[in-house]
Amino acid sequence: MAAGDDALDPGAPVHRVQMSLEELEEAAWLYPVDEVCLEDLPMTAAEALAAGVDTPTLRELAGLSRRADSQDIRDAFEQALTELGIALPDPALARRYALHRLATGFAAGDVALTELASDTWWEMEAATAEEHAFVALLRTCACCTAYTLGLDEEAWTSQLRFAARALASHPTVGPGY
Repeated sequence: MAAGDDALDPGAPVHRVQMSLEELEEAAWLYPVDEVCLEDLPMTAAEALAAGVDTPTLRELAGLSRRADSQDIRDAFEQALTELGIALPDPALARRYALHRLATGFAAGDVALTELASDTWWEMEAATAEEHAFVALLRTCACCTAYTLGLDEEAWTSQLRFAARALASHPTVGPGY
């Protein structure tokens, strides 16, 4: 392998650092809307350190226990992001990104139909036609699905998959945008 091929080798230090930074940025986008498990952030930090990403507060975060005070984890995570130059997104943008992730997961078959039932999406202001179409099909709970759709769950599921694919194919927010 030539010296310039490190970027193509997933085991190369440059690639591992980039992947760790992307994972931290992903967590930053999910953090404002409580879509990231706080208890997992110390391990995320430890993995980033092992890959070669290093800041004083990232080391501190990596040293915290999963059972550490949630405010300590939050404070360390936010400071580590600042030290890495990763900005926390506006909560409204983070909510849109979480919706895109949900739709992408559902379209790929990684998210079950039951996982889509939530009352968190009703207050969201959809910014695109694709977001609006997907949100309009979501139900607040599983019992609402049966109540509002009657026996035509198959048609609803088909419409939801179509809307999820449309939304997943039009990313407009998130890391890199």
